[in-house]
Amino acid sequence: MGDDEVASAIREILAVIPAGCSWLLPVRSADGTITDFRVAAASGRRHDLYHRGTSRVDELLSRLYPSIVGGKLWRVYLDVFRTGEPAEVSEFRYEEKRAGVVAESLFDVSVSRVLGGLLVTFARVDEDRRRAGRIEMLGTLGWTEYDVLTGITDWSPGIYRIFERDPALGPLSRGEQAAAMLPEDRGIAETAWQTLDSGATSDVTVRFRVHDKVKYLRILSDVVADATGRPLKINAVVQDVTARVDSRSAIEVLRDQVRTREMTALAEHRLAGQLQHMIQPVPPEPVALPGLLVKAGYLAAESTVRVGGDWYHAAPQPDGTVLLAVGDMAGHGLAAASGMAHLRFALIAWLSIGIDDPAQLLAHLNRLCFQLRLTGTAVLGVYTPATHTLVWGRAGHAAPLLGRSGTAAPLDAPPGLLLGAERTSSYETRTVPLSPDDLVLLYTDGLVERRGGPPVLSEILTLLADASTDGGLTRLVAGLQRPSPDDDTCTLAVHVA
Repeated sequence: MGDDEVASAIREILAVIPAGCSWLLPVRSADGTITDFRVAAASGRRHDLYHRGTSRVDELLSRLYPSIVGGKLWRVYLDVFRTGEPAEVSEFRYEEKRAGVVAESLFDVSVSRVLGGLLVTFARVDEDRRRAGRIEMLGTLGWTEYDVLTGITDWSPGIYRIFERDPALGPLSRGEQAAAMLPEDRGIAETAWQTLDSGATSDVTVRFRVHDKVKYLRILSDVVADATGRPLKINAVVQDVTARVDSRSAIEVLRDQVRTREMTALAEHRLAGQLQHMIQPVPPEPVALPGLLVKAGYLAAESTVRVGGDWYHAAPQPDGTVLLAVGDMAGHGLAAASGMAHLRFALIAWLSIGIDDPAQLLAHLNRLCFQLRLTGTAVLGVYTPATHTLVWGRAGHAAPLLGRSGTAAPLDAPPGLLLGAERTSSYETRTVPLSPDDLVLLYTDGLVERRGGPPVLSEILTLLADASTDGGLTRLVAGLQRPSPDDDTCTLAVHVA
């Protein structure tokens, strides 16, 4: 097989490999010195920072990646080609000063001499670590691994945060962990060990004393065994659920207070408001988000002392977009409040692992409602400041209202069945271009409906049109302070910067 046939065969193989790799041939000067490398074959799945696949073929390495010439990785290439000994470069830092490309990236690089050239494989490691770190922080969790044979324990950064321990000190020993556990919970730990001995997964919540406070830690663990069943490692995911337990305890206290009926109707109404605020605080002032100014509002119904199921969410995402959502669970009371809490916490969890498509999020919320035997409505949108576009979808909910330059109207609504009606419901989205000073209003039906009276949507549209003449978010929010006699009202007023 000739050189051209070899190169052709390698190009064909690398073009379909789902990993970052390239085959480099040396470029020599007249005296035989290697002055550069030519990309003779490359993977075709757009694996470099510039999204270049096989288009790199026949290009010089010095032109494609000028910053590596003469550096550490370049010297490794020369050494591997000279000696024939393969080499690994861990956490190679690649720097780029051009706009539109990540300034610093980390790669694990493997170099081997193959068929007169260098086969180079590279895997980016910084993005996966960044995602894992964010998930641990958002979920207040971490992972730990205990090697049964060596007795060595390994902790992720999240575990050090949970135990408020300096990573330089290393993990707590098993004896220190046992001492930190509250004595009355050690029986739970023993039950967990018995569960692991049986080959099943253990899921327990135990209390640990961390400095001067007690934390509730949920520990999900399993055993890795060899072919004979002998335990080798114990893996565990640990989540700090202290806030959740404290909130549940506070809710139970408030529920008991309501049941005793020792307070007046006014005090009960205030209690319902406190419960709603505990689950879903409403900032007193507008919040600046990327490209937006957002003001959330919540008004309890005038004629009921029970907390409702209206909810909202407005938060920036790691990619620079903003998630906007409003929803309404059917009914009132603790069941509605519990359903609302389930949906908001689930939404935040899905966002933390990178699920941000409104149609997909609505489908997940629908399945959750179906499983919990709940029904409700919701509208979700993702605003991208770079393109000034809002991609949104709905599940049985009223369309957002758009105010622009003295006019106002509901957005064109995609179809979408209410949450919990059918397990397999799917959802569509619409894309809306927005302009500076536009006002967008997401709301629940308590704002525009009055039981026994006509809807007041026309009044809200008039208010929105008037406020949009100069981006008057303050005037709009002031005009929305109109509680319904029979239903809670949740609003999300958005000003486009």
